[in-house]
Amino acid sequence: MTDQHRAGFTAADGFALDTMPFLDGLMASGMRFRRAYTSSPACVPARCSLLTGRFPTAHRVRQNSAARHVLRGDDLVDVLRDAGYSLQYAGKTHFYREAGDFDAFAAPYWHERGPDGAAHGEERRFEEWLAGLDHGVAHEPTPFPLECQLPYRIVSGAIDSLSHTPDDRPYFGWLSFPEPHNPYQVPEPYFGMFAETDVPDRLAGPEGAERKGGDCRWLRRLVEEKRPGYDDGWRRYRANYCGMLRLIDDQLRRFFAALMESGRAENTVVLFVSDHGDYVGDYGLQRKGAGMPECLMRIPFAVTGPGMVADVNDRDFVSLVDVLPTVCDAVGAEIPLGVQGRSLWPVLRGEPYPAEEFASIYAERGFGGLPYGVDERPPLHFDYAGPTFDELNTVTQSGTTVMLRRDRWKLLMDESGRGELYDLDADPAELTNRYDDASLTEVRAALTAELLRWSIRTRDDLPRAAYTPRRAPHNWTGSAP
Repeated sequence: MTDQHRAGFTAADGFALDTMPFLDGLMASGMRFRRAYTSSPACVPARCSLLTGRFPTAHRVRQNSAARHVLRGDDLVDVLRDAGYSLQYAGKTHFYREAGDFDAFAAPYWHERGPDGAAHGEERRFEEWLAGLDHGVAHEPTPFPLECQLPYRIVSGAIDSLSHTPDDRPYFGWLSFPEPHNPYQVPEPYFGMFAETDVPDRLAGPEGAERKGGDCRWLRRLVEEKRPGYDDGWRRYRANYCGMLRLIDDQLRRFFAALMESGRAENTVVLFVSDHGDYVGDYGLQRKGAGMPECLMRIPFAVTGPGMVADVNDRDFVSLVDVLPTVCDAVGAEIPLGVQGRSLWPVLRGEPYPAEEFASIYAERGFGGLPYGVDERPPLHFDYAGPTFDELNTVTQSGTTVMLRRDRWKLLMDESGRGELYDLDADPAELTNRYDDASLTEVRAALTAELLRWSIRTRDDLPRAAYTPRRAPHNWTGSAP
């Protein structure tokens, strides 16, 4: 698992630069989903959705500081523990589970440091240097060796845990890289591997944020005020991002070499996913935070292993909430009550499935209340003065917006009834809102009805009481293939 890794940034997905050759090769024998989406474009809500199989409106974690408030039934850890798996975790957590929930726990890593007290000497100096970047873009190669990088250390911990896994127990390993999340930095050879002049152009520059308005405009103006001229380095930002992907790819190669040596690789199902995307300079923005553009919502999602069909799936809309029910089917466990995702297991194995089940997908954003206006400056959890900022804040996360994707269309609606409708084939940058286009009245009505259906579907059936809910196989809606 990666963090803040937008879809479409590898050669296998048509990207101009070969950022992750090992991962592309590994997943060539499995299924790559081109229409995979996060449940929410923020770390903790998305990760809680992966664990619980529930959308944020159900698990109740709608901002990064709220993991302790999660509402759930049995989750991924419970299912795998009950199935007898040895549970190994290495990397960034950013969810409600803790060390005692795993058999091995090389964690938690953050974006600027590893586990408390674990770094010494050069690693500690590297972490101090990372903190000094203030989550920005490094314009010179990182002056520390590869072995200090967090992905290298995470893989070292995962390999050590793997070597101590009992032979008589099945193995579940979760590698969670904090990258390519900010701060954006890499040592050589990764810094110079992708030249600034070679990175593809962006969908739109700062004029895109102004045109989109709302919190996109608010965030763009805030960052320009704090870091004047920051967008001038957008090509370096993209080049670093690509270098970070290659660094991760090389560490994945290192881990899978150890997995092969352990003798477990041939009987292992591999799932690669991220929590959400990154602007990587689109709209003149960095990181994430404002809106629900495709660069934040679409994520890499690929599965390979025994019995999987090789396919680039550009038909089905899938989500992070689908991970848990898929794992349940894979290990022969009952899908827990409260899970809202749909199992992909039959899809992965080339078995019949109802196409309509995966014909659309839903997502959410915002912690509630009313949205702030573009000219408002309410108190934040950081100062307006100085260069430091958090893109996830009271303004950018205010209100509630829901999203529907189906076919070429994308529909957004907020609590005030304001709508956005985009034709992504004609307008991939999502700059022309056609919600009020009279020629699309029927399209808008059909999408609105579909969004309502998803809103009903995400009603929570927890907690369990006296009544027994009727459920369909694979947690589908019950339509026959």
